[in-house]
Amino acid sequence: MRLWTKLVLAALAPALLVVPASAEPAGRAIGDTTCAPVPVSAPAGARIEAVRAEHRPGGTVTFPQTPLSAPAPITDVPPYCQLTITLTHDGNDHVTVAVALPGAGWTGRLQAVGGSAYAAGDFGAPLVQAVKDGYAGVTTDAGVSSNPLDTSWGLTADGAVNTTLVTNFATRSVHESAVIGKAVTRAFYGRPVSYSYWNGCSTGGRQGYAEAQDHPRDFDGVLANAPAVDWTRFAVATLWPQTVMHNDRHFPSDCVLAGFRRAAIEACDPADGVTDGIIDRPEDCRYDPRTLVGTTLLCTGGAEVTVTAADAEVVRKVWAGPTDPRGRSLWAGLPKGADFGWLAGTQVDENGVPSAPGFPVATAWVRTFLAKQPSFDTATITYERFVELFHQSVREYDEVIGTSDPDLTGFRWAGGKLLTFVGTADQLIPPGGTLAYRDRVERRMGGADRVNDFYRLFLAPGVEHCGGGAGPAPTNALGALVDWVEHGRAPATLPAATADGSRTRDLCAYPRVSRYRGYGDPAVASSYRCALR
Repeated sequence: MRLWTKLVLAALAPALLVVPASAEPAGRAIGDTTCAPVPVSAPAGARIEAVRAEHRPGGTVTFPQTPLSAPAPITDVPPYCQLTITLTHDGNDHVTVAVALPGAGWTGRLQAVGGSAYAAGDFGAPLVQAVKDGYAGVTTDAGVSSNPLDTSWGLTADGAVNTTLVTNFATRSVHESAVIGKAVTRAFYGRPVSYSYWNGCSTGGRQGYAEAQDHPRDFDGVLANAPAVDWTRFAVATLWPQTVMHNDRHFPSDCVLAGFRRAAIEACDPADGVTDGIIDRPEDCRYDPRTLVGTTLLCTGGAEVTVTAADAEVVRKVWAGPTDPRGRSLWAGLPKGADFGWLAGTQVDENGVPSAPGFPVATAWVRTFLAKQPSFDTATITYERFVELFHQSVREYDEVIGTSDPDLTGFRWAGGKLLTFVGTADQLIPPGGTLAYRDRVERRMGGADRVNDFYRLFLAPGVEHCGGGAGPAPTNALGALVDWVEHGRAPATLPAATADGSRTRDLCAYPRVSRYRGYGDPAVASSYRCALR
């Protein structure tokens, strides 16, 4: 655990509190159990404020749309009991932990689900899916907003960083939800959890890595996809495209950016032996955006736009990623073949003036946690100031939320298994960050073979952030993790498919990648083999 976090926890450590089951009215029977509050012990440093039980009828469950997702309804959900526990650390935070317990069909497993962007958990579809699949599900809001793009909680009324809530969001609340989830499940069913799993992507992926690094005994298996590891670097680095456009005073239109994307795919797609609209290894793509200068593109409404040298220079910098004044790389750039929209998309106001609004996660991080001014105009950041902010982020927050520690010795000794897939066309979190972290783990822990004993990484060609895109994404990564944890069958490959099922591929455990055999239907998994990168 990081020193900063240890100090906060030590300062906020009151005695434990137990809330008796009799604190609530008698519950309602579901299956072989009764939906009623159970005794809950507060984790060290916390105090329980309330415990509430609610019977959920199951059936077809629908979910509201969020700023980042529109979950589909889930059918055939069994009736379940949801226990909601609220706790506090200093009296000023109020953290909610939800534990969803199937009334019948519990497999003995616990599944904790992670959040996205600045939301610490998900009380919707992932939690309900866990119940449907026979897990006791658990999630937490860390005491912060459920809106994944809201960071208003990050500062106190006097403009200081809210260290309590930052600590909750970074690491503490996920750990506490694991402790509470196991205890509540044991009290509810009368027997302990057999196996515990983490399931998250993006911020949820970062949370999973934080658990493996700082609390290695919380989960037997961690599924952490497209993880926002090295948060303090990633959260500033993804502001780079906006910084480039504002400093160069040039804003390529979305039509032009899409033209560069298509040109890169056309140039580098055949390198993997099959032309399928996917760049398998974007890091090997040497396409030069200057070759598109002078090309005329047909845009929406029939408008024609000619690509300029200024367009090409912006795209070159976006693909290269942020650098310091000496040209040294600070972080990975947007992979060639990925969609520019989120990181480099432009907007045009009513006067026809273009601007780059920037990636919301990056702009919020800089405004709230670095500038500490919610109204700070990120469009004013110079190249020099960008580098200063990058280093400030690492200096002030790496011990808090960096999630960059390559020493996973404790997790390995605890018998934990970590499984991750990353899309090579990830348009939000460049996959280079995860690859760099994995390489540091290998250097620290004895090479790829030893690391693969407990930590397996799978690259998904053409897949976007957490799924989608032109490439096949894993169809049951959690099932593969369960099989590894409970039966010792380490996955050499992960079966993958596109959403419509038109393409399949078996993804290979890093450092191997799937390569076309040179014959057979390129849309079918059997036409690929695993080979070293």
